[in-house]
Amino acid sequence: MNPATFEYHRAGSVDEAIGLLGRFAAEGTEAKLLAGGHSLLPVMKLRLAEPAHLIDLSGATDADLRGVRLDGSTITVGALTTHRDLERDATLRERCPLLPQQAGRVGDRQVRARGTFGGTLAHADPAADYPAGVLALGVEIVARGPGGERTIAADDFFVAFLTTALAPDEVLTEVRIPVTPARTGMEYQKLANQASGYAVVGVAAVVTVGADGTCEAVRIGVTGAGDHAARAVTAEAALVGGPLDASTVAAACASADEGIDLLDDLHASADYRRRIVRGLSARAVLAAAGRATA
Repeated sequence: MNPATFEYHRAGSVDEAIGLLGRFAAEGTEAKLLAGGHSLLPVMKLRLAEPAHLIDLSGATDADLRGVRLDGSTITVGALTTHRDLERDATLRERCPLLPQQAGRVGDRQVRARGTFGGTLAHADPAADYPAGVLALGVEIVARGPGGERTIAADDFFVAFLTTALAPDEVLTEVRIPVTPARTGMEYQKLANQASGYAVVGVAAVVTVGADGTCEAVRIGVTGAGDHAARAVTAEAALVGGPLDASTVAAACASADEGIDLLDDLHASADYRRRIVRGLSARAVLAAAGRATA
C-alpha cells in the first residue's frame, strides 16, 4: 500500500527542522520528522499516519546528532546514531552493554544499518526494544525547540500509543545515560514476533548488587505489553534490600505486570502477556545480577 500524498523537505540542521515544524504548525498542517525511516514509513504506508509534510533530518550537519561520547559520569548518544553503530560502539559495550545488546536484536541488517536510536524513541512504537532499555537505565532525553533545549526524564517520556512528551515543534537531539556504579549488571530479555522482530514482550533490567549480595538498586523496563513502555515499579520495590536468589526474584516479579494495561490482540492475549512479563522479568533480573557479581 502506498502512503498518502505529502511534501518532502530536507533539513540541513536541527534549527532548520524546528523552523519548518513551527511554520507548518502555524499553517495548521501536520508534519513529521524522518530520520532512518524504518518506523515512520511503514505506518504511513498503512495509512495510520498521513502527514502533509515530511521533514528529513538524515542530512542534518549538527555534530551532536551522531555518535557516542563519554562526558565524565554521563554517556551521550546522538539521536541519529544508527542501531548498527550502537551495537558496535566500544564505549557502550564497556560502560552500558544493555543498549548494544538491544541494538543487535532490532529488525534485520538493513533496518540496523539505517534505523536510528532517537527516531525509534520519538516514534514510541509500543513494541520497540529501546523504550524498555532507556527506562531501566534512567536516561535523560534532550529535546530542542523554538524556546531552546530541555531535558525529559525517561519515566515521563512515553505517554501513550505512539505518543511521547515531545512538543509538536521539538526535535529529539540526544540521550544522556548515567554511568552506572560498580557491581551493576544489565540484561534484556525478549519474546519476539517471528515475522517482524518486534517485541511481543521485552524486559530490560539494571541491577546493582550490594557487597552482601542483596539487591541495592533495580530498575525494570517493560515494552510490548501495553500501549506504551512502562516500569515494573511494584516488582522493583519488592526486590530492593532482599536476596537475589531464584525463588525470591520470581516472587517479586510476580507483580511485574502490575499497573500495565495489558494488550490483548492477534499476537498474544492479555493473560499470555502477563505470564511472559513475569517470566522475562525474573530472567532479566537474575541475569543482570549475575553479571553484576561476575
